[in-house]
Amino acid sequence: MNWLVLFIAGLCEIAWAIGLKYSEGFSKLFPSVLSIVFMILSMGLLSYSVKTLPIGTAYTIWTGIGAVGTAILGILLFNEPKDFIRLFFIFLIIVGIVGLKFFSVET
Repeated sequence: MNWLVLFIAGLCEIAWAIGLKYSEGFSKLFPSVLSIVFMILSMGLLSYSVKTLPIGTAYTIWTGIGAVGTAILGILLFNEPKDFIRLFFIFLIIVGIVGLKFFSVET
């Protein structure tokens, strides 16, 4: 169950990061408020998940989900570069996330 909570926390991490782009430096009210709500939700869910998951593993997976999701949405929404080497390193982050999930033991 805590792995699912951690995954949702990672999705919230993506949401607030993308929201930051749309908030234009917190100058737009609605995207700014949504970003703050998702920040709080993301941290709260991460906090809940580390009650039973190792902190190093949980934090790494949380930031990895956020980084990969934000990078992919940056490509799709904001026309950021999608060259092979960038996609390759995003893929390596995914491999690391999956590896940590499958080779981690809950405490």
